[in-house]
Amino acid sequence: MTALRSLSLAFAIALASAAGAQSPLTPYQSLGHDLLRELVETNTTYSAGSTTRAAEALAARFRAAGFAAVDVQIVGPDSGRDAKDRNLVVRYRGKGTRRPVLLIGHLDVVEARREDWVLDPFALTERNGYFYGRGTLDMKNGDAGWVVALLRMKQEGIVPAGDYILALTAGEEGGGGYNGIAWLLAHRRDLIDGTYALNADAGGGELRQGRPIAMDVQAAEKVFQTYRLTVRNPGGHSSLPERDNAIYRLSAALGRLAAYEFPLQTNAITRAYFTLTAPLGEARLASDLSAVGSSAVPDSAAASRLARVSPFFNAQLRTTCVATMIQGGHAVNALPQRVTATVNCRILPDVDPKDVERAIRTVVADTAVAVSRADTATASPPSPLPAHVEHAIRDVTASMWGPLPIIPMMETGATDGLFLRNAGVPVYGVSGYFVDLNNSADVRAHGLDERIGVKAFYDQIEFTYRLLKAL
Repeated sequence: MTALRSLSLAFAIALASAAGAQSPLTPYQSLGHDLLRELVETNTTYSAGSTTRAAEALAARFRAAGFAAVDVQIVGPDSGRDAKDRNLVVRYRGKGTRRPVLLIGHLDVVEARREDWVLDPFALTERNGYFYGRGTLDMKNGDAGWVVALLRMKQEGIVPAGDYILALTAGEEGGGGYNGIAWLLAHRRDLIDGTYALNADAGGGELRQGRPIAMDVQAAEKVFQTYRLTVRNPGGHSSLPERDNAIYRLSAALGRLAAYEFPLQTNAITRAYFTLTAPLGEARLASDLSAVGSSAVPDSAAASRLARVSPFFNAQLRTTCVATMIQGGHAVNALPQRVTATVNCRILPDVDPKDVERAIRTVVADTAVAVSRADTATASPPSPLPAHVEHAIRDVTASMWGPLPIIPMMETGATDGLFLRNAGVPVYGVSGYFVDLNNSADVRAHGLDERIGVKAFYDQIEFTYRLLKAL
C-alpha cells in the first residue's frame, strides 16, 4: 500500500470514528448542555462573581416554561455585598398527597485563577470526551440536572404526588459572605419546608476500571473545622538574621503536623460502605475492605493498606487536617513579624472537634505557635435512608446501568446538608454522575482544569429525571 493510500485510509477511519462518536443530542441533552454552559460561563465565585446573575438566568427559563411568578423566587439579603449572591427557590406543584420534597444544590464555585489553568475556567470547553470548566463537577452539573428534570416534567405535564422544591443557593463554598441554606432556614423556612432533601452535591455512581460497580448514597458527612496557626516575632533587618525566624518556626510546626496521622476509626456508615464494596474489588482489595468493615475496631494493617490505595479511602478512615493557605512577612528586606497558616480539618462525625484541637496543639509542640479556631464546627448527624427512597434509586439505577448495589457512604467533605440535618430535615446525597473515586485525574473538584465526562453528564441528566418521576 502506498504512503498516500495509507494516509487516505487513516483519514477515512478517523472521519468515521468521529462521526460515530458525535451522535445527535436529544432535546433534553441539548438543554442540559446549554444550561451547563450558561452556568459555567456565569462567574459565581465570591470574589468576582455573582450567584444572583445565575439565579436570574435560571428563573427566566422557569417562567418561560409556564411556572407562576409566585413559584419562582430569588431571595436573600437585599443590601450590602451579599445582595450580589442571592438564592433561587422554585416550587413545582404536585397533587398534595405527600409532603414536599426539597432538592438542593449550590450555585457558587470555589475560586479559579486563569493563569493557573490550561483552559479558561469560566468557559465550557469540550475536549476528548470531557467538559472542562470551574463548577462542572462541583456542582453545576447537578444544578443543571435538577433544572432539566423539572422543565422536562413540566413540558410533559407530569403532576407528582407532592410538590418538589428546588433551592439553588449561595455561599456553600465558604469563600465569604453568608450561607444560602442557613439564611433560608432562618428567614424563609416556609419556602423550603420539605419532608426530606435530596442533595446532588454528594453521592453518585462509582466506577472501577471504567465499569459501574455501585451507586453510592450519602448518608453522613464529615465536619468542617478550620484552624489558624500563628507565630509572632519582633522581626528586624534582614541583614541581621536571628535563629528565631517566624517562618522557619511555623514551617517546622507544619512539618510535624504533616507527618501526623489521626487515629483510624470507623462508624456505622463507613463500615457499611467497606463491607458492601468489598465483593466489588479484586482479591487483595476485597480482603482489606472486608477486614475494615467487619468490626468496630478496624484491622490496622488492612486499613493502612487501604489508606495508601487512595486519598478517598484514607479520608473515610480518619479525621484529616491539612494546611491550605499561608501568609507571612511584610517586606523583602525585613525579618517576618507575623506568619499564619490556615489548616482545614475534616472531622469524623462522631469525633469531638475539641479533641482534634488538643491533638493539633500536642503535635505542634511549640508554645510560640498559637492555635486558634477560624470558624465553629457544625455537627452533621447521619440520615438513615428510608426504604421507598432506596427502592426508587435502586430501580432507576437498574434501568440505566443494570442491577448495582445501593451503598451508604460518608461524604469526606462537607455540604449544605449539615444545616438541614441540624434543622431536623433528613438529607440524602444522590447523583447520577459516575466517577472513579480512586482516580485523581477525574476527581478535580476545587482543582485545576476541573472536568466531567460528557457521556456521564448526559447520563446524569437522564437519571435525575427518572428519579424525580419515580418518587
